[in-house]
Amino acid sequence: MAQLPNLSGKEVVKVFENLGWKFSRQSGSHIVLTKDGEMASLSVPNHKAVAKGTLRSLIRAANLTIDEFIEAI
Repeated sequence: MAQLPNLSGKEVVKVFENLGWKFSRQSGSHIVLTKDGEMASLSVPNHKAVAKGTLRSLIRAANLTIDEFIEAI
């Protein structure tokens, strides 16, 4: 399993948008993404660096593997 890179909130949003997620709304410092056919929505913190545990949780919620996420970067 590959290690997660250090990414900002905006970079994380761009990767998920490449994977089919769409910007839904922004609530404070969190960007909410949705995808047709998915029950869950993703709430990405718009910080300079997203914590690795938070990023891992977002990847899991999107039903992806870490390797699939890294390939999308």
